[in-house]
Amino acid sequence: MKKNQIASPKFLSIDIGGSHIKATILNDKGALQMDYDKIPTPAPATPQNLVNAIKTLVKSFAHYDMISVGFPGYVKNGVIKTAPNLGSDYWKDFDLSKTLQTELGKPTRVVNDADMQGLGVVSGKGLEMVITLGTGFGTALLVNGQLMPHLELAHHPFAKGMTYDDYVGERALEKEGLQKWNKRMRKVLKVLKTVINYDVLYIGGGNSDKLKFKLDKDIKLVSNQDGIKGGTRLWLKDERHDLITSVPPILA
Repeated sequence: MKKNQIASPKFLSIDIGGSHIKATILNDKGALQMDYDKIPTPAPATPQNLVNAIKTLVKSFAHYDMISVGFPGYVKNGVIKTAPNLGSDYWKDFDLSKTLQTELGKPTRVVNDADMQGLGVVSGKGLEMVITLGTGFGTALLVNGQLMPHLELAHHPFAKGMTYDDYVGERALEKEGLQKWNKRMRKVLKVLKTVINYDVLYIGGGNSDKLKFKLDKDIKLVSNQDGIKGGTRLWLKDERHDLITSVPPILA
């Protein structure tokens, strides 16, 4: 490095899921600086157990300057409000952002996991929606690249008294089988198009590759590697990748 040249910041990006916690280091362009590493999500997934698991996962990681976390639930200003697939009773009003900042010693931001993936994959033009198909059904909405206040659409009643989570989540896939699950997903996508009127819909998550029907031209499949870039974009204000020096809390 040349004398007086400022090193580009590095970002620890963590994705908390119902089955695994995944993490990597990103540069200021969102490029991976190491392969993903992961660890099973502890059971029970109490805050202390999960924080300990994260510390174990990242203890050998190289230097990083900031931390971004995607969490599967409703998050407001870094504080967990619900955690349906981890145990909401454990997590209600737990300040995960402050706790990880204290434990790992770096500035930390925590948002909903689908919101963080959304930041990583959208084009930044128009109304864009992201859904994640995994343990549950994650959703995010962005307008011209800006996150909208997070809606836990997964828990909205959808059909026969079932929520989206009940209807197309992991347990529904295991119970009903691939063919029926795909039929249900066709119905879900049709409803989302009618209700949201998105310009583009992005589909990610571990079960996205189980979709067996042709998708509309305004629907795109994205990978976890695409979405992980949100860990950088959570801290960067524009395409010049200038660091934010003063921003209001992000609602997620």
